[in-house]
Amino acid sequence: MIMMFGDAETMLASQTKEWIEEMIAFMIQLDKDLQESGELVFQQGLADASTAKLVTLEDGVPVVTDGPFAEAKESLVGFWVVDVEDEARALEIAGRIATYAGRVEVRHAMDEPPDM
Repeated sequence: MIMMFGDAETMLASQTKEWIEEMIAFMIQLDKDLQESGELVFQQGLADASTAKLVTLEDGVPVVTDGPFAEAKESLVGFWVVDVEDEARALEIAGRIATYAGRVEVRHAMDEPPDM
């Protein structure tokens, strides 16, 4: 899984309209490239963190609180689940995304819990 982090409010305030349009065009092309190569399993952008809900248990009862919750300004804004030959390929794709995202996290998706 390749995860992209950001802050929509900061990005919109600090980037030009042209840069944002270029970034969106890049993301659309990346999705097409990954689909054509057969590596894309699933991708999705996420709504702004201000729309998040946090569900916790209080005395065994679920309690819902409006977000955002992360201490940092940035939160998960989108992700790609890819099926690639090896980690090097996932890191190559992440490097392309980092051109616009700055920080991209790559993690293996597990089929089962780790051995204990």
